[in-house]
Amino acid sequence: MAFAPVGPEASFFEVLDQHRASLLAALRRGGGEPADGGTRLASSSEVLASIESVIQDVLTSLARNKAPVFTIDNRSSWENIKFEDSVGLQMVPHCTRRKIKSDSPKSVKNFALILKILSIIYKLVQSNTHATKRDIYYTDSQLFGNQTVVDNIINDISCMLKVPRMSLHISSTSKGLIAGNLRYIEEDGTKVHCTCGTTAVAVPSNIQGIRNIITDAKFLLIVEKDATFQRLLDDNFCNRMSPCIMVTGKGVPDLNTRLLVKKLWDTFHIPVFTLVDADPHGIEIMCIYKYGSMAMSFEAHNLTVPAIRWLGLLPSDIKRLNIPRDTLIPLTKRDQMKLDSVLKRPYVTCQPFWRKEMEIMADSKMKAEIQALTFLSSDYLSRVYLPNKLKFGGWI
Repeated sequence: MAFAPVGPEASFFEVLDQHRASLLAALRRGGGEPADGGTRLASSSEVLASIESVIQDVLTSLARNKAPVFTIDNRSSWENIKFEDSVGLQMVPHCTRRKIKSDSPKSVKNFALILKILSIIYKLVQSNTHATKRDIYYTDSQLFGNQTVVDNIINDISCMLKVPRMSLHISSTSKGLIAGNLRYIEEDGTKVHCTCGTTAVAVPSNIQGIRNIITDAKFLLIVEKDATFQRLLDDNFCNRMSPCIMVTGKGVPDLNTRLLVKKLWDTFHIPVFTLVDADPHGIEIMCIYKYGSMAMSFEAHNLTVPAIRWLGLLPSDIKRLNIPRDTLIPLTKRDQMKLDSVLKRPYVTCQPFWRKEMEIMADSKMKAEIQALTFLSSDYLSRVYLPNKLKFGGWI
């Protein structure tokens, strides 16, 4: 069942439709995408076999009176990362590795924690049940110390086993929100109807389990911050620009929000845009959606959407719209370090327009939040800025 059109006339979306046609043409030139949308899941038997192989290595070492060692790809070094425009940041095939030794005072606890979480994962997969990262932490919170320890070990195990994290039967709580022209059925049969009202729907915790996805959306807008997302809903932006979809990861996106954006792109190939603050932090968040992160580079094919475009707020917009300097914020030392870091990343070389925008920021030594547009009018963002950008192709 299709959605009834309530937004602007069809001619409004002419440039968007042309952009979508160019994206589809680029996909065809590149040989398209895998039939499964790029997601490479491992079967339960494969996951169990991988864990058994790791444990067998531990037992073999012990039988030979040797201290067992876990060898894990080093995810914290740019030397181990390569960039492909069609995928994003991904680990090189033969990267440097780090050893977690059972006989070293520095790593013996980490070795034990990996074994413990491996046993938990094995039981989950074997019984076809799921647990959240938080559930695992509370199995022995004193032992783990904090949630970050558990999160890092789960990523290390995923990387070590060469298995996507979603295949480990471990889910993470979603913090993202979604609104607009979208319907789907969750794994348990729950029918979800996202609307363009003032209340959004939480991003599902099991993205792979959703099915029967229906949308007529012309574009997907990723909004960096929850406050901006809610303001757009309050201003009725979603209805006036219908059919469209809006998503927010409430800052740095969680895994499920990234998986949802990826699934919507793989399924519908509609244009995807980002609305972020004109500051280094906002740019990095946009890059995570588009090209991925170093920490999750071993799973880039499942998470990145290189077709994403930067809609705003562009540093060049600040001068173009005559936004007063007293509404801007000086770059801190930390901001400047972050900006320098992003400018050195491999994907910037294929994004000359992005580089130019970041250089404008660096030269001005100023940053701006999206809220700076309220100087022009309280609803300038929803009624003027975004509609004009979408209608006339104001993205890079």
